[in-house]
Amino acid sequence: MHNFYLHQTNRESRIATHGGFILAVFLVLPSLLSGQSAFDTLPSRLTLTQCISYALSNQAMVRQSLIDEEITKKDVRIALSGWYPQVEVDANIQHYFQAPMTSYPNLLDPSGPPITYPANTNQTSSGLFMANQALFNSNLYLAAINSKDLRKQASQNTELTKIDTYVNVAKAFFDVLLTGEQLNVLDEDILRLQRNYKDSYNLYKDGLTDNIDYQRAQIALSNVQAQRRTAQESVKSKYAVLRQLMGVPPEKQFTVSFDSSLYEKEILIDTARILDYKARVEYQSMQTALNLQGEQIRYYRSNFYPSLSAYYEYIPAYGSDQFSDLYSKTSNSSFVGLKLTYPIFQGLSRFQGLSKAKLQYKRLQVGTEYLKNVISSEYTSALSQYVSNLNELTVSRTNMVIAKKIFNTVKYQYDKGIKAYLEVIVSETDLRTAELNYLDMLFRVLSRDNGEAGQKSSARISRMVKRNKTL
Repeated sequence: MHNFYLHQTNRESRIATHGGFILAVFLVLPSLLSGQSAFDTLPSRLTLTQCISYALSNQAMVRQSLIDEEITKKDVRIALSGWYPQVEVDANIQHYFQAPMTSYPNLLDPSGPPITYPANTNQTSSGLFMANQALFNSNLYLAAINSKDLRKQASQNTELTKIDTYVNVAKAFFDVLLTGEQLNVLDEDILRLQRNYKDSYNLYKDGLTDNIDYQRAQIALSNVQAQRRTAQESVKSKYAVLRQLMGVPPEKQFTVSFDSSLYEKEILIDTARILDYKARVEYQSMQTALNLQGEQIRYYRSNFYPSLSAYYEYIPAYGSDQFSDLYSKTSNSSFVGLKLTYPIFQGLSRFQGLSKAKLQYKRLQVGTEYLKNVISSEYTSALSQYVSNLNELTVSRTNMVIAKKIFNTVKYQYDKGIKAYLEVIVSETDLRTAELNYLDMLFRVLSRDNGEAGQKSSARISRMVKRNKTL
């Protein structure tokens, strides 16, 4: 019995320590992610760091976001290409079945009919080499001032996708891990119930008790075995969710593992930190949108300025009545010039466009204030819920220890004939409930569904993502 008590105490200590290490890893991943290399092949066992690294390299949404970022860069380059010289070459050759005619006055007979001659030869050929350089253009001006913020916006969208992937994979990982821990609890509960069933059945066979005790043990054992089968099926579905979030093909199988490094001092987060809006990617993205809208206002203002460009043209021309002599003679021309275009009146469209851009900028300002209020509200409620969950985790750990002691005491008293077996069943059920409640509360703290990290950690995770060299 003493060995049995030690075994259960060690089990409780292992669960508590294991939970502490799990809490720690969510906060110390910056050091783990730094220098992590990407991999395409999966080991048989994966840590949280490996799961996240694989997801950030292979998850479909992340890959699409990275492609979108590259598309944005190409769009920016396309828009900026208008600032480079635009060079064009044209060439043509023509044969007249009937050449146009032109009339000239007859100088020898001014009062007579005019003399008619063909306006050009039957065979003509000409070319055009033209170079145009924009010096100022409102559309090109907008492309120039928008380029930096457009790239930044695409990068922020990618970062948000990576943060979402990070959080979702971490939650799914802990969900799998903690369901496995629940299976371990049920396995140990089954072992206890099997021993209880065997002991109570032997007492019944020896005539010391009636058949009620061992039948109660049989019922309790069957119920726990059914719970274990349900948990086993649940693990399969949770692994499927984790594979999907990581971007792992369904045919690839793996198991999760946890590296219990010494990070217990990192378990508690700093709940006294002041909320920094600028550290939130959502706020940064809103600021970028404001910058882009401000540039849109400057664009509409620039529409009141004229457009200016420089150009150069070279035109070779050839003509002959005989095709064989077409290119024997040439008549070339070339010139340079400046072109100034100023739209005087466009139906007030420029004024309306400027007014609309200002209203859109004002709307984004209102949205920024609303976002700050939302972040503040989420931060306050989430931090409060996190502290509450942490307190409940401490209480559930204490309850689990107490339930362990009660079960060992009642079991010892039953073996000595002091307690009825019904009390053993009740205390064993209380112990199992306490252990499962502890694991459930541990998952709440880890997943941060309503906890502080669920709202605050986007900035912290963003820094982790940026430090990951696999990205």
